[in-house]
Amino acid sequence: LDLDIDWSDVFKHVRGVSKTNPFWNELSASNPFVHDIAASNRNENNKYLSVLKEKPYLFSKVSSNRDSLASSGDELDIDCLLRKTLARRSGRSKSVSDFLDIVDNQRFNPRKTTPQKTIASDMTWLQNDREAYKMAWLSHRQLTRSCLDLEAMSHSPGWAQTQATDIHVVCKLNHEGGSVQLPDSDINIHVPVGHVLPGEFQEVGLKAILNPPSWFNNELSSTVSPLIELTLSNLNTREAIFLEVKVAAKVKNDPLSQVMSDIVCFYSLNKEGPFKKLENCYTYQDTIQVKLTDLSHVMYAVIAVQANKIQPPATNVWDYVHRTVSVGIYGPKYIHPTFTAVFTVFGHNYIPGKLTICDIKKGGKNMPPVVFQLWGKHTFLLEKPQDLNISLVSCDPDFEVKMEDQSKNIKEEELKTGEMVRQQFLFSMLGCREMHFFVFLVQIKVLKSSQVTQFHVTTPDPAPKLSGIINRPKRLQNRKEIKSAPLLLIPTVKYPKFQDKTLSVNTYGVALKTVLRQNKIDYLLEYFKGDTIALLGEDKVKAIGQTKIKEWYVGVLRRKIGLVHCKNIKVISKEQAMDTADSELTTRNLVEQIALPFKKLTYIYSVVLSTVSESVYDWRALAEVLGYSHMSLDDFNEAHADKESERVAHVVKRMKEDCHANKKKRLFLYELIVALLRIDCQGLVARLTQDTIILTSAVKLGKYWRELAEKLARLTKQQIEAYEVPHQGKNGTVALEMMWKPAYDFLYTWGAHYGDSYRDVLQDLQSALDKMKNPVTKHWRELTGTLILVNCMEVLRASAFSKMEEE
Repeated sequence: LDLDIDWSDVFKHVRGVSKTNPFWNELSASNPFVHDIAASNRNENNKYLSVLKEKPYLFSKVSSNRDSLASSGDELDIDCLLRKTLARRSGRSKSVSDFLDIVDNQRFNPRKTTPQKTIASDMTWLQNDREAYKMAWLSHRQLTRSCLDLEAMSHSPGWAQTQATDIHVVCKLNHEGGSVQLPDSDINIHVPVGHVLPGEFQEVGLKAILNPPSWFNNELSSTVSPLIELTLSNLNTREAIFLEVKVAAKVKNDPLSQVMSDIVCFYSLNKEGPFKKLENCYTYQDTIQVKLTDLSHVMYAVIAVQANKIQPPATNVWDYVHRTVSVGIYGPKYIHPTFTAVFTVFGHNYIPGKLTICDIKKGGKNMPPVVFQLWGKHTFLLEKPQDLNISLVSCDPDFEVKMEDQSKNIKEEELKTGEMVRQQFLFSMLGCREMHFFVFLVQIKVLKSSQVTQFHVTTPDPAPKLSGIINRPKRLQNRKEIKSAPLLLIPTVKYPKFQDKTLSVNTYGVALKTVLRQNKIDYLLEYFKGDTIALLGEDKVKAIGQTKIKEWYVGVLRRKIGLVHCKNIKVISKEQAMDTADSELTTRNLVEQIALPFKKLTYIYSVVLSTVSESVYDWRALAEVLGYSHMSLDDFNEAHADKESERVAHVVKRMKEDCHANKKKRLFLYELIVALLRIDCQGLVARLTQDTIILTSAVKLGKYWRELAEKLARLTKQQIEAYEVPHQGKNGTVALEMMWKPAYDFLYTWGAHYGDSYRDVLQDLQSALDKMKNPVTKHWRELTGTLILVNCMEVLRASAFSKMEEE
């Protein structure tokens, strides 16, 4: 793999002394007290290697530098979280797998590979006091996400790059019913016509848990399917549903087997049981169909072969059935000079396309979990559980299987448990030859008989060469002397000029009643009967009023923007409006009002800084709207002189410092959002809006995030606990002040499923919060304010920015 990175030296100990901490031998800047990791100094682009570790559907970034100069009550100085899409990540946070995905998709953008620098913490005053430095660092780290397992990751950065692999499908069905199939499986749910009332919907979720309950596997019983998790959203049903599964066995045709054994379904409302045997089952050869009448939001089912009793010469239930065994060969996405292939035996016929392997060993030590891809699969008949011998043989002379891994055994007792059984085989390339895919032979021998099963597996291609991508910024620097060559491969962007003029409104509403509130509510308008209200668009916002959830229009009255209840106005056209003087508003006033929620939102400064510096391409345009039109290139030091992104970051930092010098009159995030709206960076504003709302919601919710998780994603108790485990203290619980962390993890993951549909994220989050037992939105209205913001973007762009080039 031509990486231009000497992996063996990446983590060697460097004895140099850090400028900010004399006790730190240039080890990982994310944790100065872990002495097993050091950053490579071979070149600037690879000085810090990001390592990812799986949280429940969420990845976080261990930042190498952090700006801690300013932290106010309305912000949390937390390590930069990864952007939800690969294209938005900074170069420093990209892993090798990320670069490979860029090559696959041919979406390389040289600008993105350049790391963004942030101001390092000024801790020089602690140079002579190690204990004081340690306590200051720990205090600084207090609000960050839980540390990764750096000790394990230090030995190989690649092993920590994981992803979620649970196969889970959700389908929304109406009154007419339908079928839902788990991808790449023979597991189906059939919903009949009339299952729900006309106009209602049923969301059906299917998930396969690879290891079925162990207590079903004994002499009289053996599982022949994975544990199936079935979820339903609507329990107001009229018809039962049917589960259909193709299993890994069928009862033999002889009379004794037909009488003594049967394929049955066990059912439970809890993953741990107790399970009960269902009677409404129909079996045809290796397929079983089960009628489910006792419905719940979450249900579990598993199919097993069960014998009444064992009658000699039979020794266990396997003797009554033709039992098939499924095997899968898993490996990395790309082959490398040395790689591990995993041979996996399943107790059922469901073979997933991806598998998380948790017991990988490298250098005699366990590695963090890693996701392997399915390379090949095979199914064969095994009359009874027996000892198996597995061997892998390379068909290519350029590759070999490590000597001690060439042949391995699987015990009879392991097959009886019904759980996955895995064996690892280490492949390596001979000599320094060119990498290429190859074929190897998998042989399965039954030790107590002459049965031999074999099949061939073709490996994937080797990883694409990355040296061109990784070294591109350095080559650009070498080309600076060539005047005909561009210094940067960033497109020239000319930002439009903001025009302060009256809004152009096409729709109005006439108030049908007077609404004056004794308890004033932010972002809700007050009006008298007969008032003419300008409507900024025809889209409706769902939000809680005084007592219940209503639909609202975004309106303007007496130079104030807010929501007006749809039922309280009659919508009219511009031509029908009589007196519109009270509903006029300028574009400048519009921008200042719709940005008001950002005065109270919690934000992560490092995220805001990196996001803005990546997304704004003209530092002069940003400086002008922020009030720094007097700035010139002479104001930048050498570190910020070359790259546009670093100049933009310098402008943002300058504004941050000025705001903190005058906290009573200036608020950083509010002024930044106003400036971005004034240069028409609406996509960037939408992204910042979603990030800050998710973080602030997590902080506001605290321990009540569990109720929200049940409403938004129907998380089970076990899934909720999985989010909280990484943040538990020594006593095994999450402290109340730390409860925002699992809440943020969940909301970030949930929001990522929407892709770029930021309006839907904000609206669905608003609706879910409004429906809680004690809605946090009763006293926290900033989410409503951001809904007003995103609904006003179109009218702002139409009025404040001319579509034609100015003369």
